[in-house]
Amino acid sequence: MRPDKALQMIGMAQRAGKVKSGGFMTENSVKDGSAALVIVAADASDNTRKQFLNMCGYYKVPVRSYSDMETLGHSIGKEFRASLAVTDEGLAAKILGIIDEKEEVL
Repeated sequence: MRPDKALQMIGMAQRAGKVKSGGFMTENSVKDGSAALVIVAADASDNTRKQFLNMCGYYKVPVRSYSDMETLGHSIGKEFRASLAVTDEGLAAKILGIIDEKEEVL
């Protein structure tokens, strides 16, 4: 299995202190303007996905559904994470490019 570059970049962002994870922290990052990208796990509840899709649309923050809760959490050294926000513009752009490129391939 090839390593997932998007998850590696998310892990790098976490080590750099540029990730806020969990529903409450992600929501606060979006609302205070520090979130550059929001990632919601594909297996998160419909309510969670809808909440972040609507919120990010209102605050004009890119949002993507990616991976699953366990893998997303593992990539940042935690157990399960349904959502996370990347707060660095450069890292967010790189992660967004990788995710969007991967989606086009599928």
